[in-house]
Amino acid sequence: MSLSVPKNARLEIKFVSYAANFNELMNWIHLHPSGFYSPFPDRQVNNVYFDGYQYTAYTENLSGSSERTKVRYRWYGESIEPGAGTLEIKRKRNYFGWKLYHRVKNAPYRSGMNWCTIRKNIRDQIAEHGRLWLDLNPFPILINRYLRRYFLSGDGKIRATIDTNQAVWDQRFKSEPNFLNRANLPDTLIVEIKFDRKDREYASRSIQSLPLRVSRHSKYMTGVNTISAN
Repeated sequence: MSLSVPKNARLEIKFVSYAANFNELMNWIHLHPSGFYSPFPDRQVNNVYFDGYQYTAYTENLSGSSERTKVRYRWYGESIEPGAGTLEIKRKRNYFGWKLYHRVKNAPYRSGMNWCTIRKNIRDQIAEHGRLWLDLNPFPILINRYLRRYFLSGDGKIRATIDTNQAVWDQRFKSEPNFLNRANLPDTLIVEIKFDRKDREYASRSIQSLPLRVSRHSKYMTGVNTISAN
C-alpha cells in the first residue's frame, strides 16, 4: 500500500559539499535577497539510530525506495550520553518528508546501563504507536552527532540548516553504548532546504544560485557505511 503524504509534509532538498566550502556557503546565506536570518542559536544534535535486524531502513535507502522510514532517538546538548529527548519516526516519500514525535521527558540512560535497559526506558515513556516502531526497529546501529545552524528566509517560506563537525560511533553488537571508539567520517557539510509544496516554484528560484549541487544523502547511510569500513 502506498504511503500517504500528509498535508503538512514539506519538500526537502539536500546539498553535500566539502567542509572547505563553508565560508562560501555562509556568504551566499548572508547576501541572499531572501534575507535569511538565524531564528535561534546553533545546537549540538545527537541521535541513536535504530533499525531492524535485517537492516530494513538501510536497505530501503540503498535500493532507492521512494517510501522510506527511519527510527531515531534525538537529544540536544554537549553530552554524548542519551538525555531527555524525542523518539522520532522520520518518514519520506520521494522529496516529501515529515516526522512523528514521541517525547521522552526523563533521560533514558545512566552510567552503566545496557542498550536493552535504555530501549526499555524510552519505550516506557511513549505512546503505543511509538512503541510499535521501536519494537520493529530494536537494534541500535550507531550514535551520530553534528553541529546544526538554522536559517529562515525573511518571509518565513524557506528553512535551511547547515550541519558540520559530524561524528559517528558504532553500536552494533555491543551490549552497552560505545562512547569512546569513534569512526572516521569524511569532513563534509550538509545543507537541507525545506519548504511547503505551495512554495515549490518560489523556493526553486531562490536556491538556483546556491554554490552546491543537489545530492542524495543520508547521515544514517553514511554512518553505516563508515562504521562498516572501519
